Amino acid sequence: MGREVPVLLNDEQMRKFVAEGFLILKTDFSNEFHQKLMEQLNQVYEQEGNPGNNLLPRIRDLQKVFDNPIITGALTSVLGPNYLMHTHRHGHFNASPTAGGWHKDSYWGYKKMRNHHPWWAMIMYFPQDTPVELGPTGVMPGTQNYESRTFVSDDAEGEAVASGNAGTFALIHYDIWHRSTPNVLGQPRYMLKFEFMRTEAPTAPSWDCLEPEWKQPASFSTKINEHETMWKETWNWLSGQVGSLADSEKDVTSHVQEAAAQLEDAFEPNTLNAAYNLATMGEAGIQALLQGLRHDNVKVSRTSAYGLAAAGSGAVAGLEAALAEDRVETVVHAVFALGELRHFATSAVPKLLELLDPSTNVVIRQTVAEAIALIGAPTDQVVEGLIRCLKDEDVQVRFIAGLSLCRMGAAADAAVPALEISLEDDNRYVRGHAAEALHYIGTDSAKKVLIEFLLNSRWCPTTTPQSTFYP
Repeated sequence: MGREVPVLLNDEQMRKFVAEGFLILKTDFSNEFHQKLMEQLNQVYEQEGNPGNNLLPRIRDLQKVFDNPIITGALTSVLGPNYLMHTHRHGHFNASPTAGGWHKDSYWGYKKMRNHHPWWAMIMYFPQDTPVELGPTGVMPGTQNYESRTFVSDDAEGEAVASGNAGTFALIHYDIWHRSTPNVLGQPRYMLKFEFMRTEAPTAPSWDCLEPEWKQPASFSTKINEHETMWKETWNWLSGQVGSLADSEKDVTSHVQEAAAQLEDAFEPNTLNAAYNLATMGEAGIQALLQGLRHDNVKVSRTSAYGLAAAGSGAVAGLEAALAEDRVETVVHAVFALGELRHFATSAVPKLLELLDPSTNVVIRQTVAEAIALIGAPTDQVVEGLIRCLKDEDVQVRFIAGLSLCRMGAAADAAVPALEISLEDDNRYVRGHAAEALHYIGTDSAKKVLIEFLLNSRWCPTTTPQSTFYP
């Protein structure tokens, strides 16, 4: 029996996701299904502790959750049909009467420049009835694109919580500010966190799109800062349009000066609006953003890079020139923007590959390992660069290379021998990403290596300290 047809999000749900960074949805499993799932969770946690990345094979019914058409439809809508379930998984158990701290998740210690476009998403699944008193996850709507915490109080007005009956889940932009809320009932509360990533850039809407033009959602769940230009750009990007803000205005001299000054505003939402507005102002706006890229304040530089990533092909030459800058952060921000510009930036690939030299700063190498796959061409050069990355001395360069090769598909067949070696890496994520890359490459040679690896490392979900061999 094949999988059920995904239940795609509609336009209004996608608008809310773009603006607010999350949706609260619910699967349609029976109460009996969730009772059985809870029994398995309680048994494993009590007898063995948190299974960590082995959560999925250890809790056998959990795969049914991620095959559910409501979840596959939500993920397909946001990440495209060929999304990847990341090898990092975590079951959060919350029995604390105290709220957790507000935070953004890291990339397993890797401090990458965060994507405004939804390349990544998380599912936070609640297998038990989770009223507010049981301590569901709280999110701060609209904060997915803020590096800084824009609210002061821990109990800031506007927090949204993922409360609901068993089967409720939060679909969130990976970078949204979130926390655990107090569990004042003292009963077990599980939240099963899984990460997902897009393996293909969007070429058309992947949700149930009936109204292709951006407009604000009919209602917001809370008062959030407005980012009309940024939201429109993200919507257009999800619809397959790269650099959609370019040259939408002409006579903008006074507007450019005003927006460039706002790049230095102390309140991050204002700086983001300035950067995206500059991206609409043609060559004058691009020059202001390039100046911002080199600003003494690294925050101004980073924000300018987001604007340049939305400005279209006219930004490529200036970003290529910035690759020669001395300051590491400027180069990192330029590399990031070139990656986001994708096929517009193919001319930059030779210079990006030069930055993979072992003498180059490691953060730059990490950023290049992701950016070259987003650009994707010239294919042979990109694949050769990623093979070099698989051999890098830095573990994060290596596991980013595996993820990047997932995005190259069958064109990366030449990387199979290097990926076979990576399956024996000391780091779990290098090994996991290498296996995923072989799966997405999908050639005969890749399948042969992957099947042998999976057979040799086969996990038996019923083997525990209490049941080693029988029954």
